[in-house]
Amino acid sequence: MKRSIIIVLDSFGIGQLPDAAKYGDEGSDTLGNIALKVKNFSLPNLESLGLGNIDNIKGVNYFKNPIGCFGKMAEKSMGKDTTTGHWELAGIILEKPFPVYPNGFPEEIISSFESAIKTSTIGNIAASGTEIINMLGDQHVKTGYPIIYTSADSVFQIAAHEDIIPVEKLYEMCKIARDMLKGDNGVGRVIARPFIGSSGNYKRTVRRKDFSLDPISKTVLDYAYEKGLSVKAIGKIEDIFNNQGITHSVHTNNNMDGVDKTIEFIKEDFEGILFTNLVDFDMLYGHRNDYEGYAKALIEFDNRITEILNVLKEDDMLILTADHGCDPTTESTDHSREYVPLIVYGKKFKKNVNLNTRSSFADVAATIADYLDIKADIKGESFLNIIK
Repeated sequence: MKRSIIIVLDSFGIGQLPDAAKYGDEGSDTLGNIALKVKNFSLPNLESLGLGNIDNIKGVNYFKNPIGCFGKMAEKSMGKDTTTGHWELAGIILEKPFPVYPNGFPEEIISSFESAIKTSTIGNIAASGTEIINMLGDQHVKTGYPIIYTSADSVFQIAAHEDIIPVEKLYEMCKIARDMLKGDNGVGRVIARPFIGSSGNYKRTVRRKDFSLDPISKTVLDYAYEKGLSVKAIGKIEDIFNNQGITHSVHTNNNMDGVDKTIEFIKEDFEGILFTNLVDFDMLYGHRNDYEGYAKALIEFDNRITEILNVLKEDDMLILTADHGCDPTTESTDHSREYVPLIVYGKKFKKNVNLNTRSSFADVAATIADYLDIKADIKGESFLNIIK
């Protein structure tokens, strides 16, 4: 009963890519810079798997005989956003990045959207999610107009107070925007950002929902699905792949809820893929430049590693990685163009194997297809022969 279990520590970058300067990310190193800032920072369980043995990594300790295989991966696709990173992990390499709108969306997009939802909007600027609701929350409550904003990522975000625009209506607005934003204006995600509270104390809720484009080609998830295998998605994985190639999905309230649900699924008997995203690293800490919170979240996850390893079955292949960086120590609050870690563990796999630097995240997809005996026309180079 072979299974591949991928856990994405959202935004857990481990050092700038060679082309980072082109993205304004020179000097970014999410892990290394956090470790420099935070006293007594330690990730002993991840180190025992080989995190500190990755070539040229900073911020963690070398482990003499790690029980896992380790390496790092460069992003071959153009971009540094969530969708691009996850799609590449699943076997898609984008030659053209999703469009971004650092100065807001063109008037023709906003006017068409307002006409479709039959109300005006406010905002239409690039801003962080917490800033925008504090900046425009009162005006939104007074007028009832939804708040439109974006970021350095390819996103069209709609924020609304749950008492002013009910969540289901907000979702409907997002679906309208998603249908409009195709082709040259095909942003990676349209995101519903509901919030609650009162003036000076607005707070986003867990009822966020992402509306993605369909993947541009088949992923390893699709091929597993077509073979009749289970493809279980935890967190925002379902949204990122627009529910394509997924048999079961659950959303999560926070990182630890994601770990709990991952453990619950691992305990079940099924063959196929389990794909988890732990979003708090990125959403709560990276984008808010909260390096202390990021460090605590990493330590909290590290403390759960033993639980995860203890429930793995004989033929399970565990892969720990990330989708991009989001260095909370830099001035930027956006994602950063970084290498991501690659940690692989399984009871039947070799230990202490250096997978070196992989040229693409898609090597994960190729390895999963190889391991699950799936014939898949996807990008990437399998490293299964190195770890078996």
